Amino acid sequence: MKKNKFLVLTLFFLIIWPKNLISSDNIIIPEGSSGVIEKNETSTTNFMVVTANPYATETGYKIIKEGGNALDAAIASQLILNLVEPQSSGIGGGGFIMFWDNKNKILHSYDGRETAPNSANPYLFINKNGEIISRRSATIGGKSVGVPGLLRVLEMAHNRHGKMKWENLFKPAIHLSGRGFKVSPRLYKLLENNKTLPRLDNPSNYLYQPDGSPHPIGTVLVNKPFADTLTKISKNGPDEFYMGNLALEIIEKVKKSELNPSSISINDLNSYKAIVRKPICGKYFEYSICGPRPPSSGGIGVIQMLGILENFNLSGMKPWSLESLKVFIEATRLMFADRELYIADPNFFIAPIKELVSEDYLRKRAKLIQKDSILSDTFPGEFKGYPLKNLSAGNSLELNSTTHLSIIDNEGNAVSMTSSIEAAFGSHLMVKGFFLNNQLTDFSYKPIKEGRIVANQVEGGKRPRSSMAPIIILDENDEVILLTGSAGGPSIIPLVTKSIIGILDWGLSPQEAVNLPNVLTFGSTVFLEKGTSLEESKGELSEMGYKVRIIDFASGLHTIHKKNGKLYGGADPRREGNVRGN
Repeated sequence: MKKNKFLVLTLFFLIIWPKNLISSDNIIIPEGSSGVIEKNETSTTNFMVVTANPYATETGYKIIKEGGNALDAAIASQLILNLVEPQSSGIGGGGFIMFWDNKNKILHSYDGRETAPNSANPYLFINKNGEIISRRSATIGGKSVGVPGLLRVLEMAHNRHGKMKWENLFKPAIHLSGRGFKVSPRLYKLLENNKTLPRLDNPSNYLYQPDGSPHPIGTVLVNKPFADTLTKISKNGPDEFYMGNLALEIIEKVKKSELNPSSISINDLNSYKAIVRKPICGKYFEYSICGPRPPSSGGIGVIQMLGILENFNLSGMKPWSLESLKVFIEATRLMFADRELYIADPNFFIAPIKELVSEDYLRKRAKLIQKDSILSDTFPGEFKGYPLKNLSAGNSLELNSTTHLSIIDNEGNAVSMTSSIEAAFGSHLMVKGFFLNNQLTDFSYKPIKEGRIVANQVEGGKRPRSSMAPIIILDENDEVILLTGSAGGPSIIPLVTKSIIGILDWGLSPQEAVNLPNVLTFGSTVFLEKGTSLEESKGELSEMGYKVRIIDFASGLHTIHKKNGKLYGGADPRREGNVRGN
């Protein structure tokens, strides 16, 4: 664990730190709603690809048909997603990959999370008056850009598991970038709602008309700079991005940004490394639930929620009955209490991971949930060596522009991958056809809260905490039965948990489970999805003592269930993705 370089400065700020700067009620939830598209049930026998966009799904399908495996299909699909949903993910961001090697029966986990520049310190988002800078100043421009990790993690996974040549996996995205793709209703609406992009030269010239309005739905957009970028990376490898001329252009864009320039350096890019991490797994009845370790809170969070819910008879409750809603909401609250305090980059803060996912601990947490009352407040668990008087939950503006894909190939290999550039269109800084992330806002804005240190504070070279939760579930015979994951910032963990209990407890198909109305809880505030049957529960939940808000809720769940020799897929109707297989 690295020594905190800023301990003296931290102690000084204990005395002068302003309180109550951000509350849970200020958290922005979805990337942006663009309506609901009804999706059909889909089943296949050999392989299946589920992504957030039809262009990407079709690409993954073709890669497998041409002899590639699940990892090859994931890489090619991800590059297409970068092009067609530039608001959500791409080579300017990062991600987490879970890969199941079916031949050797081994589960692998790869961390491609962004890192803070080495020059960053805990007061990155604090002005000279000791105040948090404005939300716009934090999220837009160079200050929030972390060193991207996606290409390095794709390279690492491909070197270990890929079948097709690296260069060939780039050809579909290079071709589509040069030929052009049609503006979708979702992309159009997100562009229409964005008030900053039309004022920035590169994004404006590409995505908007001269009058400042987005190109109409159906317009063919050509992105030749991105085609050139991908061509160079396909031939020269990721070193082109991290050490070549492209690296210099990224540094130039961030350091000379008109909005909040950053001190990121070429050494920051040169030294970036993806990391192999042991998956974190926990039991849910006879199933093994596996996901990424910190700096992602997703794997631990999903395991915690399921470990708490296992103590209630969900299978004997109707989907989203008042009774099942109540225990789901309380389990979410208890999970978030632990997450906010304990999860951070393990190179800087070693969390009590084993204790957090132990069955005994989660059973004790479940006993806190009472049938006839709600928890007046939720507190993190206490563990030996972690005195609560010294630690505090932080405040971050964890936004939700993320994508998830699930793929099982005809050899039984599986990929569950979640990737992100953080807010919609990331930092809004565009370099050679792609957007750079604003992931540093996933750190706590405050390194000190109520006189206690925040584990997820900004530090040079540190990876911000994430909620990404690409999950792979194994049965009692160590065979893959379920892949799932979602977009949605901090809502990812309850969204993914919803899809799992929908399938495993309520016997729903993946499409039915994904379609279930969305529920999220921060503190004592419950967010219910607008336009769904959950609106009817508002009154009863309010009577229990919850604050209830009805909102649009654009999740991005993409799920595959393997059952009785067949594959069943579900694509979130709140996004434009689909399922295809053979």
